[in-house]
Amino acid sequence: GPGILTRTLLNAGVRVVALESNSAFLPNLQSLENSLDGQLKVIYGDFFRLDPLVTGTVKPPAICSDKLFETMGVAAVPWRADVPVKVFGILPQKKERITLWRLLFALYECSSIYRYGRVELNIFISEKEYKVLTAKPGEVRAYQALTVLWQVGCEIQLLHMEPWSSFVTNLKNGGLAVPKSMWLPNDHLCLVRLTPQQNLFAGGLKPTNSATFIFMVKQCLAKPKSRLTDRLNSWSLDNGGKLLSELEIPKNAEMRNLYPEDYKRLFEALQNSSIFTETWFHDEVLESVRNIN
Repeated sequence: GPGILTRTLLNAGVRVVALESNSAFLPNLQSLENSLDGQLKVIYGDFFRLDPLVTGTVKPPAICSDKLFETMGVAAVPWRADVPVKVFGILPQKKERITLWRLLFALYECSSIYRYGRVELNIFISEKEYKVLTAKPGEVRAYQALTVLWQVGCEIQLLHMEPWSSFVTNLKNGGLAVPKSMWLPNDHLCLVRLTPQQNLFAGGLKPTNSATFIFMVKQCLAKPKSRLTDRLNSWSLDNGGKLLSELEIPKNAEMRNLYPEDYKRLFEALQNSSIFTETWFHDEVLESVRNIN
């Protein structure tokens, strides 16, 4: 884009690493870099093409996170430490949902940028996806697996809403196409801060079993009107009623009525049962992960 975010950050006096995916813009940015006495570092790369799932050499603007963080001079910190890096950008509209899922997997598995700690994202996303990320239980159109997983994983804060009319929306001029939305409002781009929860892995949820948690939530909300007891029965859980009583979850609760923290508590309780060690469940988890990747 026109560099509004970059200029704002530089004017605020912070150190900025700018990833530019269009080689035509590099010379101007590099001359700006040379004039700022170390405050700006320019790298040829695309943040949303980090760690591509390919074998062999990665060709720019695709880039590997380990190479990026090494170039930035940023070392990994423990998960419970302060935020090591803040990322600012605009999500590609054509691949918005796919990008949110990929970032989510990286977050829960502590892979890619999250190998370096609780990296904070400050990103413009469409209003309809913001509504999904912040939906409440029972909101029929918006409350989805993506909702639950982002709310469990991150503190979500709306920083700013900007009308689409502020952006060039003529595709011939390289602008943004306004995504159509039938069921949710989509009149703005929303600048949203996603800060990973410090206590995300304090209980039974770990990076090593997080793919199972993601699959469990996806399977539960595939039929949001179904009852939790029916889902537990489909998993061959013998003492489902007892488990729900211990978790203080009503026996007739529908999937769409459970809060995100309920899903996390349910998963951590199920870790103590034999369900998630059965081969059929693991096979389905692996297949789900492959499909999303």
